Amino acid sequence: MVRPHARTNGVYRVDGERQILEIAYEQFGTLGFAATSVAAVAEKAGISKPLIYNYFTSKEGLYEACLDRGGAILAEEIERIAAGDAVGIERGMQTLGGMFALLESQRYLWRLFFDTTAPSTGPIADSIASYADRIGKLAEEGVAELMALADNTDPLDVSAMTTVWLGIVDSLMGWWLEHPDESAEEMMQRCIRLLTALFGDTSL
Repeated sequence: MVRPHARTNGVYRVDGERQILEIAYEQFGTLGFAATSVAAVAEKAGISKPLIYNYFTSKEGLYEACLDRGGAILAEEIERIAAGDAVGIERGMQTLGGMFALLESQRYLWRLFFDTTAPSTGPIADSIASYADRIGKLAEEGVAELMALADNTDPLDVSAMTTVWLGIVDSLMGWWLEHPDESAEEMMQRCIRLLTALFGDTSL
């Protein structure tokens, strides 16, 4: 989330915000909202606390900016895959593969949206809900395609299966976070084996 330039040379401000966000979303995603301090982010960025407040107003504003950045990164990757030709289980597998590749060096991004210490009301909660809705709609679209291939267009069935799929994705990501030695490729191959056991040959 890039805010209006407060300086004549906007390039410096944008670069400064990017530097802060690179450090902040790793801190928030690794330590959680409650355990992360603006002072620690400033120290790691090599800048002063007042400069962070100048850019983001508050710790909550900094976290919200991290959510906007992380949410956009995740949603845009899923949207990129959704715009392709893959349908059904193939689209689902490609989505998983894309997310593993995207998150391999920044797995903490996933944690930003599931931080129980973050504010549960206000702009932060609204931002989390907005990106969850954006990603959820893409998941429902993909599930509807999958169900249609099985000649099932019942809206409640689609809704139930969407919930199942999102639960599978969240569980896989959670497991991956607990096994940091697993590479994106290893995780993808594991998912192929697991989903093949559930659904049969995925043709991947």
